[in-house]
Amino acid sequence: MDRNYFEEMEAKIPHGKVRTRFAPSPTGYMHVGNLRTALYTWLIARAAGGTFILRIEDTDQGRYVDGAVEVIYRTMAQCGLDHDEGPDVGGPVAPYIQSERRDTYGKYARLLVEKGGAYYCFCEKTESEEDAGAFNRAADPCRDLPMEEVQAKLDAGMPYVIRQKIPTEGTTTFHDAIFGDITVENSTLDDQVLLKRDGLPTYNFANVIDDHLMGITHVVRGSEYLASAPKYNLLYESFGWEVPTYVHCSPVMRDSQNKMSKRHGDPSYEDLIAQGYLTEAVLNYVALLGWSPKGEQAEQEIFSLEELVKAFDITGISKSPAIFDRVKLDHFNAVYLRNLSAEAFCKVAEPYIRQSVKGDFDMAAIAALLQARCERLTDIPEKVDFFDALPAYDVSFYTNKKSKTDPQISLKMLEAAVPMLEALDEWTVENIHDGLIDLAARLEVKNATLMWPVRIAAAGKPVTPGGAVEICHILGKDETIRRLKAGMAMLASC
Repeated sequence: MDRNYFEEMEAKIPHGKVRTRFAPSPTGYMHVGNLRTALYTWLIARAAGGTFILRIEDTDQGRYVDGAVEVIYRTMAQCGLDHDEGPDVGGPVAPYIQSERRDTYGKYARLLVEKGGAYYCFCEKTESEEDAGAFNRAADPCRDLPMEEVQAKLDAGMPYVIRQKIPTEGTTTFHDAIFGDITVENSTLDDQVLLKRDGLPTYNFANVIDDHLMGITHVVRGSEYLASAPKYNLLYESFGWEVPTYVHCSPVMRDSQNKMSKRHGDPSYEDLIAQGYLTEAVLNYVALLGWSPKGEQAEQEIFSLEELVKAFDITGISKSPAIFDRVKLDHFNAVYLRNLSAEAFCKVAEPYIRQSVKGDFDMAAIAALLQARCERLTDIPEKVDFFDALPAYDVSFYTNKKSKTDPQISLKMLEAAVPMLEALDEWTVENIHDGLIDLAARLEVKNATLMWPVRIAAAGKPVTPGGAVEICHILGKDETIRRLKAGMAMLASC
């Protein structure tokens, strides 16, 4: 073979600093495990002042989903995980889409045959068997075919795959940054397919070739690939290439027994955003799914992306699987919602408020009631639906032991509140508040004894995101008095 091609490819490889890559397959959506891999890979590069690469691994055409690449770009952009090189921005080792590198893999597969690390296999196997590596190498008649016979079969146009030639004896040891040194018997490894009959590479071959040619120094992937790592090492050794740092991350689990899976209804990144979570909260929580900070930040939970860059260290990644806890995510999201400015919260909350509040109400005032009482944005419509229309409610809502109210007492309170509210010249929070407090004092009752029935009559709910004063102010004078009189009529009929 002409070695000039390979020398030219080697000359393009950048050296001298950390280079990482996120290499998703365009198979539909970005699940939580994918997002964590992208985040950790990005953090390793950014913490070291290195280069972060986006590569699209689309060689498995059978699983390709239209629009999936756009999902990847959109998710990365929304999360602030910017890439320095990739299909859309280019770079020194383009192309960054595997299907556009097809000829490259064929050349390297044939080079590996020349180096003795692979062989042509002409045996009839189904594609699924090829992909799974389900092949007994001891019985493989192609493994040690004379080169003349191989060439004759190639000249005759016989279909073939190219398989890795695993040593029959000895062991292979590889090092992982999380799991340490791992040694396996070569006899337990199969002669995996590297190049399929259609000329496309398998994942296990393509990612090794691409990682080398793109100068990748740290490879982050799931711990399910630990079993394949010895074969990757043997490929690197056969080519005479330096092995990158492996970082195998344990899986994200739905519970102690089951990995998260879209098949079982577990959420993707886009699902979580649609369910009312903020991107910043999701990223923060995902960062801590299998990683923990050290030193002065060991007890810290809330991290901005910039703070994660400063705090992130590979040694903080755990060997143990991480369990995805909705309650914990809700906590993180609530913290992030509370930390928004009033204006920023109103902006993200308004679309959800408008789902149930169509009337001409002060959105900022409604948002102010919600900010300290909301875990997810999708909680909002149900919390504020009473503004548009007073819901049908039960008279029992007027009974509250702590406020010392019952239907009879509540009727007296409303009978006193309505004329006082009608007499207010200006409908302000201060005037409503002061008027009700003064009225409670004149009636010689606790403030809550008056406020409870006013709030029930105004909202028709025992639990609301604001008190009687705020709700009455937002409803406006006419609507408040109309609702309180309706409450009086209900109580008078009991």
